Amino acid sequence: MSAQPRRYAVADAEAALKYAIQHIKGDRVQIVEGIIEHVVPSWDHEGVADQIREQRGPELSRLGCRAGSGDLDLPGTPNWYVPGLAVVPRDIAKGAGALVPDQTLLIVEVTSESNGDTDRIVKRRRYAEYGAPLYLLVDRQERSCTLYSAPGQLGYTEVKGPLPFGTPVSLPDPFDLELDTSDF
Repeated sequence: MSAQPRRYAVADAEAALKYAIQHIKGDRVQIVEGIIEHVVPSWDHEGVADQIREQRGPELSRLGCRAGSGDLDLPGTPNWYVPGLAVVPRDIAKGAGALVPDQTLLIVEVTSESNGDTDRIVKRRRYAEYGAPLYLLVDRQERSCTLYSAPGQLGYTEVKGPLPFGTPVSLPDPFDLELDTSDF
């Protein structure tokens, strides 16, 4: 008698895929346009996110915000992102699982050689489509920062940059502060 493979019917493939990646032990993974990717940021990559948190921690706390790299779900698509950094209102972050981009105040992605185009093109388009009000792209290969705002179905309608590293990036309301990029 040979063992027959078991087959399971899945009524909602998107939900099943997103459930599965959340339960992979010991690894952080994201789904970008249906492709599962391990999230293994370098120390350099993490350093940029830490610098932003360290520079603006007191202001973020005063504004009642949390900054971290929690999961972002894009319902209706095969996408589940782990951003370099997301800033969200404290009351939304408390006890939350995955958030949707329009619940954030700012999303920061830091490029690496292996994912630069994903951050520059795919995530920028999807974050705008899902209403993330501010998207800061820290492009380590191009050594620049670009701030996208005013999201819409066709993308962001306002762009500041690319600004070379060392040029301050002005974050608008609700932040009204400048980000020092000289050490990125």
